[in-house]
Amino acid sequence: MTHILQRHCHSTLPVVEGGQGVYLIDNEGKAYLDGCGGAAVSCLGHSHQGVLGAIQTQLHTIPYAHTSFFTSPVAEELAERLADKAPGPLNHVYLVSGGSEAVESALKMARQYFIETGEAQRTRYIARRQSYHGNTFGALGVGGNMWRKAPFSPLLIDSELIAPCYAYRDKKENESHFEYGQRVANELESRLLAVGPDTVIAFVAEPIVGATAGALVAEEGYFKRIREICDKYGVLLILDEVMCGSGRTGTYFAYEQEGVIPDLVTMAKGLAAGYQPIGAVMVHDKIYDAIAQGSGYFQHGHTFMAHPLACAAACATLDALESNVLRQVTEKGDYLVKQLRSTFSDHPFVGDIRGRGLFLGIELVEDKKSKTPFSPTRALHAQVKNTAMHEGLMCYPMDGTVDGKQGHHILLAPPFIISENEIDELVLKLSRTLDKVFI
Repeated sequence: MTHILQRHCHSTLPVVEGGQGVYLIDNEGKAYLDGCGGAAVSCLGHSHQGVLGAIQTQLHTIPYAHTSFFTSPVAEELAERLADKAPGPLNHVYLVSGGSEAVESALKMARQYFIETGEAQRTRYIARRQSYHGNTFGALGVGGNMWRKAPFSPLLIDSELIAPCYAYRDKKENESHFEYGQRVANELESRLLAVGPDTVIAFVAEPIVGATAGALVAEEGYFKRIREICDKYGVLLILDEVMCGSGRTGTYFAYEQEGVIPDLVTMAKGLAAGYQPIGAVMVHDKIYDAIAQGSGYFQHGHTFMAHPLACAAACATLDALESNVLRQVTEKGDYLVKQLRSTFSDHPFVGDIRGRGLFLGIELVEDKKSKTPFSPTRALHAQVKNTAMHEGLMCYPMDGTVDGKQGHHILLAPPFIISENEIDELVLKLSRTLDKVFI
């Protein structure tokens, strides 16, 4: 019997006892290839000596000091390095303990920016359907994952939602990919005009949608058009890179590949590769300046923000990425896509393979030609996960891909250190999994 309130009260989970490289090992000695990085977290795999050493050194220096009394050298170092990496004038960093905290902080910071600049009438957020920004009330409220929101909807902020950029399902036959991207981007302007653009604080989006829709990459030019619309109406652009950032798409910030500069960027998950819980908000100069020259005080805070041990782990993660790891992500991602397409392109129940870098999605369909999803009653995501674990593979299957109820996909986000032989093993184990699920 466990005294832990698990995610599911009736689940029986294996007990992890160790990890090495891309594998986790349970208490019976079984090894599981970590094909999803937990939840796109373990970008350096398990037992990385550089990160472990940095944590140990910091532990013997100072493990914790409250940020209302002290800053720390390691927090200052992390903030400086992140600011140096961020394209554009995102020169300020707010360090927290995870992704939901980062999104909550960004939402509050955006609201306070308009209070400081004399536009307190701005109270709305616009986001996208089939998005996910975290499980705390504010983050859940601006998300488009309706299944997660439903039990708590009476308590949440009432955000506006527009369409995702989901070409596999929504692009018309007579339009190009660019035309489709512009069409769905223009929904933002239509919604702004409908609700009153001077009532809107920010548009919130993932550069690449993660677990809710399975590595949806926006069409070229989509985010440039979004940025134009935000600028036209004075709306802030908040990009959520909690899952897709920290190098997962091949550049340290996912937005680098979109040709835009956001006003706020949220980070977490791979920021410290899972060795410590940490998140961050990258803050544009104009937002910092408005607060600094106004009240001077961001009315927010968390007990464990800028935690020295977490900052040390993040700095060590950056060291590893900068030495030789990040430059390999695109190459390894291309190899993984090649192997997935070679294995699954003709699979009768694989509809789409998509993503960027080592952040990939496989959408499962009952009928390939019509793209008809499987019935939600089949619980296909649970079957895939359980079967994959039996095969010694961790992957991240989800349901509700299409609209929150219909559709299933598998998210793959392996550690950046994965080798080609281990990629082959991942694809082989996934193939065996699907063979057993669809037998």
